[in-house]
Amino acid sequence: MDSLTLLLLLMLLGYRIFSRNNHTFPCLVAFICESWFTFTWILIISTKWNPAHTKTYIDRLLLRVPEAELPPVDLFVTTADPVLEPPIITINTVLSLLALDYPSNKLACYVSDDGCSPLTFYALVEASKFAKLWVPFCKKYNVQVRAPFRYFSNNTSANNSEDSPEFIQELLRMKDKYERLSRKILNAEQNSISLLGQSTIFSNTHPRNHPTIIKVIWENKEGLSDQLPHLIYVSREKKPKHPHHYKAGAMNVLTRVSGLMTNAPYILNVDCDMYVNNPKIVLHALCILLDSKGEKEVAFAQCIQQFYDGLKDDPFGNQLVALFLYLGGGVAGLQGIFYAGTNCLHRRKIIYGLSPDHGIQNGKKDHAITSGKYSEKKTVFGKGFVESATHALEGKTVTPNNNLCNSLEAASEVASCEYEYGTAWGKQVGWIYGSTAEDVLTGLKIHTKGWRSEICLPNLIAFMGCSPQDIIIVMVQQRRWASGLFDILLSKHCPIFGTLFGKLQFRQCLGYLWITCWPLRSVPEICYATLPAYCIITNSSFLLKELGQWIPTTLLVIYIISTLLEYLKTGLSIRTWWNNQRMARITTMNAWFFGFLAILLKRLRISDTVFEITRKTQPFSNKCANENAGRFIFNKSPVFLPGTTILLIQFMALVTKWLGWQPPVRNGHGSGVGEVLCSLYLVICYWPFFKGLFKKGKYGIPLSTICKSVVLAFLFVHLCKLSIKD
Repeated sequence: MDSLTLLLLLMLLGYRIFSRNNHTFPCLVAFICESWFTFTWILIISTKWNPAHTKTYIDRLLLRVPEAELPPVDLFVTTADPVLEPPIITINTVLSLLALDYPSNKLACYVSDDGCSPLTFYALVEASKFAKLWVPFCKKYNVQVRAPFRYFSNNTSANNSEDSPEFIQELLRMKDKYERLSRKILNAEQNSISLLGQSTIFSNTHPRNHPTIIKVIWENKEGLSDQLPHLIYVSREKKPKHPHHYKAGAMNVLTRVSGLMTNAPYILNVDCDMYVNNPKIVLHALCILLDSKGEKEVAFAQCIQQFYDGLKDDPFGNQLVALFLYLGGGVAGLQGIFYAGTNCLHRRKIIYGLSPDHGIQNGKKDHAITSGKYSEKKTVFGKGFVESATHALEGKTVTPNNNLCNSLEAASEVASCEYEYGTAWGKQVGWIYGSTAEDVLTGLKIHTKGWRSEICLPNLIAFMGCSPQDIIIVMVQQRRWASGLFDILLSKHCPIFGTLFGKLQFRQCLGYLWITCWPLRSVPEICYATLPAYCIITNSSFLLKELGQWIPTTLLVIYIISTLLEYLKTGLSIRTWWNNQRMARITTMNAWFFGFLAILLKRLRISDTVFEITRKTQPFSNKCANENAGRFIFNKSPVFLPGTTILLIQFMALVTKWLGWQPPVRNGHGSGVGEVLCSLYLVICYWPFFKGLFKKGKYGIPLSTICKSVVLAFLFVHLCKLSIKD
């Protein structure tokens, strides 16, 4: 059906070109917009054409690599704001990582706190005490869900010991201990208490102005496999006039700090809300990375994002189930899935800039990154990090540091603001700077070098996170994604350059173009959305007439059937399909449009982009909140202005048609049923906005936004009238 859709799109464009009655202004605008939609559909087809999914077998891995010989793994958790990302969520993610089914002496968990919050540090210290009880409990009774708040909220039992009196007793004890931990953190949050040892550590600190703080909260000094993994708190130095590069900068600091402390050859990074749902996920990912072919070709294993608190029928279209399955699986059949910024296991040496055709394992020489002199490597990695980077690049097994505290001084130095000056960090090495979508940019850089990536999708979901619970958070997230992706498209890292001058495969380039062109799509969608209203007000037409009208009609039917079938095959409901279709219109014409404008203003040097953190929330716990889940709420953000304006424009056009205020037909055909149906479709898509016009409080659109939209709508009608006179 995808091919049939493309054929109909091409027929539509061809009919417009060769038809004599389609050379009016509305038809010209429609042709330009439909050309863009056709281009986008070609990108989508190319991406979906060769789906691939990797099957992993842990038992086969352990036959090749005994447990004692499994490689060390460094675990990265990033958080930036104790208000938007509550510490209780962060510590649950950390606890689930500490309880992984993997030798504990081969794990080290690093938590980056970009908010320099004493509350986050206190929560981690208290969580480490609870972990000494929680981790043995999970492994003894083979607990699957190892994030305590999910385990106790679901009343999950152990697989084989659910009737054991001993288990029940320990379960109740764990639940009581966790409730105490939660109360401690809540009290600390509400009372802003000063904790022993913290008053000096965090004195005179500000989230944007503070020295480096690195603390070893727990160290597995004996290197025993049945103890807790290392747990290290990291808050990099920040100064007001120094660029910090948001999450990419934090990840690079974690990479350097961990490189000096443990220097594991593999790095697993997760967001603070993404807890481990499958305790064996590291083993599943290593099935890919330790494969004989994967060793030479695969840079990282990416697990898809899934959510434990997704609202029924996905009212905000942000769960992306079908997107990950069809387009994520499709791109996995090319050069590999995009890096999603979380739930990903990396090779450290590739993060350091290694290319596949300069493989150390084959004894081949590399550029300054691998075989250069000390002075050359110093300009790449910085002073004090050359030895660590060299060991990682050469794949040397380094004797574990028996005392992590001995590395604190050197680690603090590489976490300073000035360390990266004159080095290749953020350019050739580490997470790449230059976009708020640092994940896609870093993955693109890796693919451009010629590496592949693979999707890791075990039967049991690997990670679960919390999804945005209201439309405001969705708009913030989508706007940040759009601005970051468009920034990549207009930069030297553009996928086209990666294919022309690098080793990015052509169809992988098309996949990257599809995602980086999201913000550009907002312009033709807004223009196309205003066409029905323009044609009704001016009594003109942009739709094909006579025999040609069957082309868009058939196209619409085929598109609806094909997309609906995709959702039904995935096990999703028809309501979910509609919500995603509706939100695609709302997101594109609002959040993506402002992401597009943000980068235009940045390129014109009028303003700079701002990294907005997505608020993380725990599921609703009261009935009232559940009843209001999925309802649209609004604020004074300009992001709701385009949608409100488009809705008012459609109403003005429909009123014009109903009252017979249209002018006489001048050239060709006047507006008909088709234009009215298109206008009604947009009204239905923006129905939550319509209800917001009459609501009060947070469920109502602010009066200031309505007034601005009314002015813009009347301006649009005035311009339509002027075009008639011309």
